[in-house]
Amino acid sequence: MGGKWKALILWELTDGPQRFGQLRRQVDDMSERVLILQLRELEACGLVHRELYHQVPPRVEYSLTDLGQSLIKAMIPLGEWGEQNMATIESLGRGD
Repeated sequence: MGGKWKALILWELTDGPQRFGQLRRQVDDMSERVLILQLRELEACGLVHRELYHQVPPRVEYSLTDLGQSLIKAMIPLGEWGEQNMATIESLGRGD
């Protein structure tokens, strides 16, 4: 689960399945190429499911697997800890 983007992608999928374009807009600092690579890695790890709809034009949706949902549940306390300690973390980064 390394990298700075994977957690953000997983978090964006907590509201339900999303198309590639939706994800791309929500994580706008990430290039399209990086998003594709990150999604492939998450899919290979079994955290994200990719559903291809055979229609014209083709449509792809990404969603969390059960394993991905369980990881999100484990990440919530870490996110809460980060929010509670943000001032300390930022001051350490500045060298205060």
